[in-house]
Amino acid sequence: MSVPLYQAKAELFRLLGHPVRIRVLELLQDGPTPVRDLLAAIDVEPTGLSQHLAVLRRSGLVSAQRDGATVVYALAGGQVAGLLRAARELLTEKLSGQNELLSELRGEKAETGA
Repeated sequence: MSVPLYQAKAELFRLLGHPVRIRVLELLQDGPTPVRDLLAAIDVEPTGLSQHLAVLRRSGLVSAQRDGATVVYALAGGQVAGLLRAARELLTEKLSGQNELLSELRGEKAETGA
């Protein structure tokens, strides 16, 4: 039995709904990264990072490769980076609208002396 597309999308967004997972994906945009470097860049306990990496790996968003005693993670495809860019663009658009409103409000205060 197949899952409706809207439900699959909701599951993807739930998966991405944690700041640590988003941060991991952002860091991996720069290329494959050893776990120790991810730990150094993210304020999280090693066990917590391990759990988040396992979720991302099971979902197919990241891949892991062992290099001796080191595990190196990488984005599984370019679509993940595209999704993060789209999120940045949406947030930029939203926040710039808020800045315009704030500027208007500040200008209105100056004009009315209030």
